[in-house]
Amino acid sequence: MRTEVLTVDADDSVRDVVGLMLDREAGSVVVETDGNPAGILTKVDVLAAGHEHDRPLSEIPVYAAATHPLITVEPSATVRAAAARMFDHGVHHLPVADGLDLVGVVTATDLLEAQDDLLAEARTDDERREEWED
Repeated sequence: MRTEVLTVDADDSVRDVVGLMLDREAGSVVVETDGNPAGILTKVDVLAAGHEHDRPLSEIPVYAAATHPLITVEPSATVRAAAARMFDHGVHHLPVADGLDLVGVVTATDLLEAQDDLLAEARTDDERREEWED
């Protein structure tokens, strides 16, 4: 999980935000409206915006290109719960939020790196299930 969460204003241009993403080597930024998390812009969203809007990225506001509403997970969620949430919503970047406070972003890459944790969690669930069945 990346603990640095980049945020941008909904009215910023996609071009400006892409510059930030490149400078910070980030695959996503959280889009805020009136200081509150409202959506997320990913590399895939940028590609889609360039194709769909047929205008320069400097003319497209971030909110028009971003995915919203913002899907999040709580800090107490297990890796397995975060993976399920990402799968259920078809997202590859999942902000971790404690209320309105963003504390990190989990990515699909993070899940691959946590594969051992996922397997251990699944084994523990199976063991508990067996105990209940006995």
